[in-house]
Amino acid sequence: MKSFVRQLVPATLLLLLFTVVTGIAYPLVTTAIGQVASGHRANGSLVKVDGVVVGSELLGQQFSAAKYFHPRPSAAGTGYDGASSSGSNLGPTNPDFLSAVADRVRAYRKENGLAGSVLVPVDAVTASASGLDPEISVANARLQAARVAAARGTAVDRVLAMIDRQTTVRPLRLLGDPGVNVLRLNLALDQG
Repeated sequence: MKSFVRQLVPATLLLLLFTVVTGIAYPLVTTAIGQVASGHRANGSLVKVDGVVVGSELLGQQFSAAKYFHPRPSAAGTGYDGASSSGSNLGPTNPDFLSAVADRVRAYRKENGLAGSVLVPVDAVTASASGLDPEISVANARLQAARVAAARGTAVDRVLAMIDRQTTVRPLRLLGDPGVNVLRLNLALDQG
């Protein structure tokens, strides 16, 4: 019995110590560092309009009206459902995937008034791995510009200039391609 108690006391003390260090101290320190180093990002990169949160720069959301740029298709639940973030897990030769992409290509061309010979950017017809991508490619945005301009009753050149202003450059210009945050672009268009 003495042997058991002798082992129980240090085990209990270590349990308490590691609970305090890893369960309380470490989370508090990392939260404080995140708040100091990058508070906006650490708090979800929330976007506010007139003091009201309308979305996050980090998570895509659905826009379907003709006057708005549309995001990538989403495989997350019923579309842009953060609780169901995931890809479809359909491979590039899966017949269901190929059929869905073909349907999306037809719909994209029709919606944007594009000829059958116009190449459709891959991000316009395939969902991302998370299903919540906030950005589209510059090519995708530029192909949607005429539809958005017509729906807003404005010049295409003005919409294209807005795309150029909202295009983000990747870190060190090495990691990935430039993109356009759909929420930021649509809000900029709404603000004129």
